[in-house]
Amino acid sequence: MMFYLLGADIVVLLHFLWIIFLIFGALIGRKYKWIKIVHIAGVIFALIIQVFGWYCPLTHIETRLRIMHDPTQSYTGSFIVYYVEKIVYIGVSQNVILIITIILAMVSAWIYLRKPEKHGPKKKLANKS
Repeated sequence: MMFYLLGADIVVLLHFLWIIFLIFGALIGRKYKWIKIVHIAGVIFALIIQVFGWYCPLTHIETRLRIMHDPTQSYTGSFIVYYVEKIVYIGVSQNVILIITIILAMVSAWIYLRKPEKHGPKKKLANKS
């Protein structure tokens, strides 16, 4: 039975790390193409599940593991709403999460689409007298 509780806790940790990756992944994705692909796919998936009101598959896995450990420990609703509401926000609605996800997608697109800055020494023009 402890296996299920440990499994659920691991899924929560993975879910949290996935959210952190979605928030900051564009910064790393500019440098590494494979991270960029995974990040863009993840942001698109996050938008889709928010638009259709679906729950992340990790939420379903965690809930199932908690029920298998102890049926009284399960909760209803979204992982994000349940945990973030308890830690940071009071009364976070699905609409707020959708808006945040859209903003995240827009910021990520801006990071990916902006031109990289040219670094290096600037040449000084010599004054001819």
